[in-house]
Amino acid sequence: MKQMPEFARRLPVGAEIAPGLGVHFRVWAPRRRRVEAVLETGAVTLAPEPGGYFSGFARNAAAGALYRFRLDGRAALFPDPASRFQPDGPHGPSQVIDPGAFTWTDAGWPGLALEGQVLYEMHIGTFTRQGTWAAAAEQLPELASLGITAIEVMPVADFAGAFGWGYDGVDLFAPTRLYGKPDDFRRFVDRAHAAGIGVVLDVVYNHLGPDGNYLKEFAADYFSPVANDWGEQINFDGPNSGPVREFYVSNAAYWISEFHLDGLRLDATQAIADNSQTHILVEIGRAARRAAGGRPILLICENEPQHTRMIRPFEEGGYGLDMLWNDDFHHSAKVALTGRREAYYSDYLGTPQELISAVRHGYLFQGQIYAWQGKRRGQPSFGLPLAAFVNYIQNHDQIANTARGHRIHALTSPGRLRAMTALLLLAPGTPMLFQGQEFAAATPFLYFADHKPELMRAIFEGRADFMRQFPSLRAPDMDGTLTIEPRTAFRKSVLDFADRVRNAPMYRLHRDLLRLRREDATIRLQRPGALEGAVLGPEALVLRWFGDKNDDRLLLVNLGPDLHFNPAPEPLLAPPYDKRWEKLLGTDDEVYGGIGTPKVETRAGWVLPGHAAVLMRPVDPPPDTLQREWLLEQETIALRKREKQDA
Repeated sequence: MKQMPEFARRLPVGAEIAPGLGVHFRVWAPRRRRVEAVLETGAVTLAPEPGGYFSGFARNAAAGALYRFRLDGRAALFPDPASRFQPDGPHGPSQVIDPGAFTWTDAGWPGLALEGQVLYEMHIGTFTRQGTWAAAAEQLPELASLGITAIEVMPVADFAGAFGWGYDGVDLFAPTRLYGKPDDFRRFVDRAHAAGIGVVLDVVYNHLGPDGNYLKEFAADYFSPVANDWGEQINFDGPNSGPVREFYVSNAAYWISEFHLDGLRLDATQAIADNSQTHILVEIGRAARRAAGGRPILLICENEPQHTRMIRPFEEGGYGLDMLWNDDFHHSAKVALTGRREAYYSDYLGTPQELISAVRHGYLFQGQIYAWQGKRRGQPSFGLPLAAFVNYIQNHDQIANTARGHRIHALTSPGRLRAMTALLLLAPGTPMLFQGQEFAAATPFLYFADHKPELMRAIFEGRADFMRQFPSLRAPDMDGTLTIEPRTAFRKSVLDFADRVRNAPMYRLHRDLLRLRREDATIRLQRPGALEGAVLGPEALVLRWFGDKNDDRLLLVNLGPDLHFNPAPEPLLAPPYDKRWEKLLGTDDEVYGGIGTPKVETRAGWVLPGHAAVLMRPVDPPPDTLQREWLLEQETIALRKREKQDA
């Protein structure tokens, strides 16, 4: 038997350039007897390997070559399961990519630490009118100036059709051709790093899309016989699951190493079933960190049941990941802003205490009964860093789940939204904005996908069934809204950056709040013990940061009508010794679109303006103030004595 030349592969499967040897192909197809790589120049028969793999060299192939696989001599040709690019989409040929051809300039990039981040969820196809990596890159300096530290890009693994959210990806190693070529993605990341912004990629490891998924042609063992909410479950623990695990683990490492990404956001981790001794998420996390080569990255989970073991250390029985999306904060905030308590919002009151608890502890449900589901929800978060909880008042799902794609500013009052924005952006959890939120984008964000008519009908029937849990959405035009023409929904969702100017006060508020978060030494503390909170009224709360050398900060948030306190017997309102409170920022200031913030503390008591938040800092009182106040106190005491004697 002819000995194969030595070649060190980067990935276990796929097509890789072998200098001086051509291109090396390797694929897992355990139930196939013969596998050929079919190129425009001819076919190459791959040699079988133990474990169901096939591999071989195409001597005359190079970067840019198009290829497919032929299985067992059949006429049909299939794209590579580990294709690095599909120039014509999932149904077309795969293309050989040279990941080393791009010249990086980010050697000094430090990576992303857990603390100090401000996330920005972005859908590349609707972020700009062009919908490309190149166009999105032009906006990076503006995002950096705003105060964004990391972009969380919605999934880009290639999917069928001309547009979509990306959660129905089928080619997990191939960044979709819709936004540009792989090197355009690399250039976006390189330019983001130059602007001081990290890039985290949303990846979907719980299912594959329904159109263009050819994995079963190579191995049915990619999938479990058990289905989840999105379709066939991935086989991470059944028979012949070893190569499947290897496929997904190497995919996570691939994005980090070949695209210099700063982390991954793992979609719907509760749907990733694995009873192995070492959970697949642990292996994914370890591989991603190895691929980063010592550069800190962030591994973020979406986990609907709120299992905090995802982010606990290995030695505590956790999975060793970093962050969790916090739906509890969102749900409570939305109820507070809108008053609507339907469906999965029904277990939330939107009270000040809920908001304080979410800010101070992360999750609200940490093992209590959750009536909406009729079971216990969540695990304890005590001892976890507050920065590990990603807080938001908007994301792609929650906006689209209004059916009409209404953003939160269309569902509440401007004052309430400004006040809640202050709470979101100043609280010690990690805040996340959804694209356009910072300037109250007039464009909606709708559900859109470009599938075959019969598949679209099934998708929209499923969404219509989901929406029936919201009574307020049962309007006469509801069916028409849910079946809106997909291309129209896509186009309506594209941002218009002219809204930055039209809604300049809201944009200025976000910029100023993020500047305070970044520059204020007390506010940027994200340690749990540095923050206390108290309820001041039915819709009002106070948060107090305890800084070094009595440099405290006080945030008053009032989502209801004006409140007056005289006296104000709440210890958190008391200034540090020999200090007085001074306004640092008021969300009702005229520069933010309000009517002006009144003086909060006066001799007549405290005044909390309605639908507003006020941030305060301690200052030294004016000269002789303490002496005057002492004299006033003596006069008051003497007056009380005279009144008592007269009585």
